[in-house]
Amino acid sequence: MGLNYNRCAAPPSNMTMPPDSAVPLSYRDAGVDIDAGDALVERIKPLARRTMRPEVLTGIGGFGALVEVSSRYRQPVLVSGTDGVGTKLRLAFRLGRHDTVGIDLVAMSVNDVLVQGAEPLFFLDYFACGRLDVDMAAQVIGGVARGCELAGCALIGGETAEMPDSYPEGEYDLAGFAVGVVERDAIITGEQIGVGDVVLGLASSGPHSNGYSLIRRIVARAGDDLSVMVGGRTLADALIEPTRIYVKPVLALRTQITLKGLAHITGGGLLENVPRVLPAGVKAVLDASSWPRPTVFDWLQQAGAVDATEMHRVFNCGIGMVLVVAAADASAALAALRSSGETAFEIGRIEARRGDEAQTEVR
Repeated sequence: MGLNYNRCAAPPSNMTMPPDSAVPLSYRDAGVDIDAGDALVERIKPLARRTMRPEVLTGIGGFGALVEVSSRYRQPVLVSGTDGVGTKLRLAFRLGRHDTVGIDLVAMSVNDVLVQGAEPLFFLDYFACGRLDVDMAAQVIGGVARGCELAGCALIGGETAEMPDSYPEGEYDLAGFAVGVVERDAIITGEQIGVGDVVLGLASSGPHSNGYSLIRRIVARAGDDLSVMVGGRTLADALIEPTRIYVKPVLALRTQITLKGLAHITGGGLLENVPRVLPAGVKAVLDASSWPRPTVFDWLQQAGAVDATEMHRVFNCGIGMVLVVAAADASAALAALRSSGETAFEIGRIEARRGDEAQTEVR
């Protein structure tokens, strides 16, 4: 993991210095512990090694990582995505659980890259804090490495920034990005989606990493008790559950069936994300009774008195990835997805759109 500690410039010779200016200062005195950063790098190296791919030419520790595009691609197109974890981090801080938000971080980018039909190649992360807690940071980056394993991409580097006075004690921020590759003639654009096509949905693991500003308000209104039982487990467990990564089963499916469109259901829910892959003349009509909504969404809607439309405009409501296929391919696609371990449903149809109708309806 790259470590970039900015050095302080020496003061000009004519600057008036305070009386204790003769006391030597170190970077540690200023709040930056280089030794802790080095210790974190050593903890991360074996985690990163488990994610390596043959295209990666250099390991952790250099100024930049080298990755070649495999010769098996005739016309390779690189696809990139970047994201963070959002205010779900507030929940991690409160619970003291830092081993899954790294999975969320990877999922947000690799699932986006997947939508264009790309195979994620590598991932880099950015971890920023006020004071580096090596054990905590190692848990976070361990989650990042686990996410990369689930996605089949390499964790090739990143940045750990220790910035005194910038973050409260025990808190940090996360960001990351993924790069994938797809053949030019295999890019999934959604342009071929037409009336009569079938909409499939892959089950989510919960709210994933979206809507947590609203979730936190709802929890506070309901008494701020994360120990209440929701669907057989605590609310805390239901809300911290990491985002599902769909890369491997969807890439396997596209070798068997033509995928006309994919939509990653993130912030904006079903109503805002599905239209992003639809041509102007069609709409997706989804049947909310065609998939079981996880109990945590029922609890959120009831506790927050959230309108049904708002629920589908903010949350995934149980569907984390949407696929559009020809009607003739729907049964085979469902069978293949289920055999790969996914929980998949036929959730709707593509219909003609008239005038300025919404491009996604949930009925």
